[in-house]
Amino acid sequence: MVVTPRFVFLKFYQGVSMKLKDKVAVVTGATKGIGLGCAQEYIKEGAKVVLTGRSRDLGEAAAREICKDGGEALFVACDVADSSQVNALIEKTVDHFGKIDIMLSNAGINGKAEFLDVTEEDWDRIINTNLKGIFLCGQAAARQMVKQGHGGAIINMSSVMAVLGLKNQVAYSASKGGIKQLTKVMALGLIDYGIRVNAIGPGAIMTELMQRVADDQSVMEAIYKRTPEGRIGTCEEVGRLAVFLASDDAGFIMGQTIYQDGGRIIQSFDRENV
Repeated sequence: MVVTPRFVFLKFYQGVSMKLKDKVAVVTGATKGIGLGCAQEYIKEGAKVVLTGRSRDLGEAAAREICKDGGEALFVACDVADSSQVNALIEKTVDHFGKIDIMLSNAGINGKAEFLDVTEEDWDRIINTNLKGIFLCGQAAARQMVKQGHGGAIINMSSVMAVLGLKNQVAYSASKGGIKQLTKVMALGLIDYGIRVNAIGPGAIMTELMQRVADDQSVMEAIYKRTPEGRIGTCEEVGRLAVFLASDDAGFIMGQTIYQDGGRIIQSFDRENV
């Protein structure tokens, strides 16, 4: 589904220098949460955005909402673990917008199980979406960027779980650690083509999942205790970092994972024990 602009483009940003003006960005897992937040920030900075996800209803609604202020958005349903669907996503992006400048691979899933209880099916499901999906999207986007000949930016969504561990998030933690290393080798393999690759590693962010436990005081207190900043991050904040990494401002940054976590991974103990 294509949603066309109806209003003057982002009235609030008129007269403001846009970091991504006329860039074309693909954002996977963009029907809600962090992915949608990043897509909205890209739109504010002048980019044209392709939203992807498995839910057509959510994706089309998100595209309509983005376009209310005059942005340009296209929704394409895509399972990032399926190479044929990923290739079709890139083709549809180029057919509609003529190019691709930014690939933000955000699609990801989670599942909780103790190590001895993790099934092969659960492992494959999470690894295929979280890690294989980033490989497939990054490779397909990079091939198109190389063909275009003017470089680009690829941003992979990792997590603090790339370096921390939870005993009941086995496959998820392994996938995020894999993304950290994949980002490095992608960066090395693509830098000669002018394609920069980096990753974002969010901590606790106020997504729909976080909102479900926001009323549980014990859960929230535990999060606050291990977060020096003492609060939950926002999807908009992750989006602003995604804008920076996609822009020329990040021109000398490659292969890095930036942990946007309020200080969680640098603190050894809970806040009151420091």
